[in-house]
Amino acid sequence: MFRTPQVVLFSADVARAAGFYAGLGFTETFRVPTEGEPIHIDLVLDGYRIGIASVASTRDDHGLDPVSHGQRAAVILWTDDTAGAYAELTANGAPALAAPLAR
Repeated sequence: MFRTPQVVLFSADVARAAGFYAGLGFTETFRVPTEGEPIHIDLVLDGYRIGIASVASTRDDHGLDPVSHGQRAAVILWTDDTAGAYAELTANGAPALAAPLAR
């Protein structure tokens, strides 16, 4: 019945958010509009799709009232080097919610 699941993240800066995920290896597959400031971008990594949509377009184009502040979603990415990935992401400006647990 259902197919092709996707997480959509609401962002005040769609291009910047999409750039962050592109830096993790996601590939852009969809953009609206195709030129100028985007209101929605889809990206894929290993068959997993996420979308980044502006809060304004979600309200204006779809009549929804998305949460526009706080933790709006979580996207989980697996790695064999958690400490290394954490160090690289935080060094590149990603805010840390919690450091990896030492084992």
